[in-house]
Amino acid sequence: MEALAITIFVATYILLLVLPRFRAHVAVLAALLFIALGIMPLGLVGSAVDWNVILMIAGTMGIVALFIESRMPARLADLIVEKTPTLCWAVVALSLFSSLISAFVDNVATVLIVAPVAISMAKNQGISPVPSVIAVAIASNLQGAATLVGDATSIMLGGHAGMDFLDFFFTRGRLGIFWIVQAGAVAATAILYWVLRSMKGEVKAQGRTDVKDYFPSYLLISMVVLLILVSFVPTKPAITNGLICVALMIIGVLRGLIQGKNLKWAGGVFGEIDFFTLFLLMGLFIVIGGLTQVGVIDQIASFIVRTGQDSVFLTYTLVVWMSVLVSGFVDNIPYVATMLPVMGGVASLLGVEPYLFYFGLLIGATLGGNLTPIGASANITGLGLLRKEGYEVKVGEFMRLSVPYTLAAVTTGYILVWLIWGGSL
Repeated sequence: MEALAITIFVATYILLLVLPRFRAHVAVLAALLFIALGIMPLGLVGSAVDWNVILMIAGTMGIVALFIESRMPARLADLIVEKTPTLCWAVVALSLFSSLISAFVDNVATVLIVAPVAISMAKNQGISPVPSVIAVAIASNLQGAATLVGDATSIMLGGHAGMDFLDFFFTRGRLGIFWIVQAGAVAATAILYWVLRSMKGEVKAQGRTDVKDYFPSYLLISMVVLLILVSFVPTKPAITNGLICVALMIIGVLRGLIQGKNLKWAGGVFGEIDFFTLFLLMGLFIVIGGLTQVGVIDQIASFIVRTGQDSVFLTYTLVVWMSVLVSGFVDNIPYVATMLPVMGGVASLLGVEPYLFYFGLLIGATLGGNLTPIGASANITGLGLLRKEGYEVKVGEFMRLSVPYTLAAVTTGYILVWLIWGGSL
């Protein structure tokens, strides 16, 4: 049974790599095989899927769709550009704005919010939009790991480790991953400014976007506030966070219908929910649950510990930089979903706090996705927008910005996670 599970899992991962457009289909098919073959007992399927994660992602995506429709993000970006003295600072400011939004909004959605503003600014200034859009994309990936709602990988970590919103800021009396990501952002932004320092032209005013509706902004703020407040509730249902996000999304949709918008509009909002990713995650949760049942996850954890020569520092280093390398070429959602239970096993074998490896995994996998144009969905989305504008970005052109940016962020995070969570070992 164990060998069969490993064979199906390896085949699944290969298919996830070579058939990116069918990743959800592959994951669901693998899950069905695990159930049909008895690798994953039917009675445990429901508990294997982290429904809190699924509901949080779905609800957040719906709220973000309403937020984008309100045009508030574009208005904020316009205000930021107005205050910048040079083109270099304008690009840096847009990247910082992108990173701020992506701490609370999905990375792809962030690019869809900010990149059009960057393209518009570049057109008004008579310059290429390529550096601006690349900066927006890689900055959105960077901050995705900062909060519980910033990215699917963070939501998965929260669900797996039982972490609430505030745990990303302070965990067990120590600085959480939020502050580590901010330090990485400072280092990466300094590098971005240095790379773009030759852009010295003055910024011309380009007007302000009219905001159509402020209510979605209130919904987004309410989501963050409620997630913080519920963190203080000691005993609550496991799907509380997910229910909050979905309930707020439904409130936003119902309000629109009451105001006279039609069902087609409501369908469009629900259509913005990435069901592809949701089914991918559900399939992966079942597959990973099956691997855990037959002991494969424990074996992978043992292999990593042996490779790290039973040294906590070497094992931690291996986890971070292996994650950077893998996520530079592979979507980080299936990778993180697979590795989270492995990290718990590694920490148990080495007798240390699991947060050292949880945060190391997230630093490597989330920030490392910036390494190449195909390492993160946000990068692919940004380059797609540029392609529509007639700009084909070469790999070398993208990596001129992404590699130093990524190395600065990951190295900073790698050092800080070790100093905070591993330095006393």
